[in-house]
Amino acid sequence: MSYKAKLVRLAIKWIPKFMILWVSNILLKGIAELTYFAFDIDTRKVYVAINLAGESETIEIWLENFYIVGDETSFQFVIQQARSNKLWLNNLLAHVAGKAWKVPELPQYSAQLKLVAELLEAKG
Repeated sequence: MSYKAKLVRLAIKWIPKFMILWVSNILLKGIAELTYFAFDIDTRKVYVAINLAGESETIEIWLENFYIVGDETSFQFVIQQARSNKLWLNNLLAHVAGKAWKVPELPQYSAQLKLVAELLEAKG
């Protein structure tokens, strides 16, 4: 892993959760409120709890074992396991999980995409 990728990985680990919640809730104001967020880049696990505006129940989402595969010109994003506490969302996530999704080519962001691909490369 490159020095730059190691530095970004360390920065991700050090970002306080309250900061992620604060910024997310500013961006989502009037749409939703992010109530909990946990992200472990080493184990590739994400947990999110969010309240949609006008809804009384919290939606919880768990993503596990996600990674990026590709070569120098194209990349694909894979989420191996995804689940939720809502049946409708579980049904939607079942169509997403276990499949490779092509990441659109954006030449102006190719360097950043290569860095993200390095951070989230398949373990193995």
